[in-house]
Amino acid sequence: MPDSISRRTLLAQGSLLALGLTGITRVLRADILKTAMLVYKDPGCACCEQWVAIMRSSGFVVSVRNTSDMTAIKRRYHVTPELVSCHTALVEGYVIEGHVPADLVQKLLKDKPKVLGLSVPGMVTGSPGMEGPNPQPYQVLSFNAAGKTTVYAKR
Repeated sequence: MPDSISRRTLLAQGSLLALGLTGITRVLRADILKTAMLVYKDPGCACCEQWVAIMRSSGFVVSVRNTSDMTAIKRRYHVTPELVSCHTALVEGYVIEGHVPADLVQKLLKDKPKVLGLSVPGMVTGSPGMEGPNPQPYQVLSFNAAGKTTVYAKR
């Protein structure tokens, strides 16, 4: 006579199997889930498109909003004139102004400092999206809503 399995045992084993598959699915989905980023940029800006491509290749899921009124965007997100560059990005509550390297955006998101965001003021040759001859050293600044800045990194 074959061993009989109770309904209770079958349900318990099925539940354990389902929990195991759910756990595996979560692990797999964690690798698939990417960080969303919204970039405001002027429609004709080629260096912004290059920066967006770099962010995408670095694992960000980037949405782009083209606008001719970047001044209003910068004002809305507390980007002072001293911090201004060509595009403004939003990611997990932070403002990213200009050609900030992807690894520093990732570090910001990991460390979660109490700042409003990061900026590479101006359009520095050698920064991501601004590659070219004679790259220049530059600073990545962190800033708060009042515009107070601190050097976050030097490149």
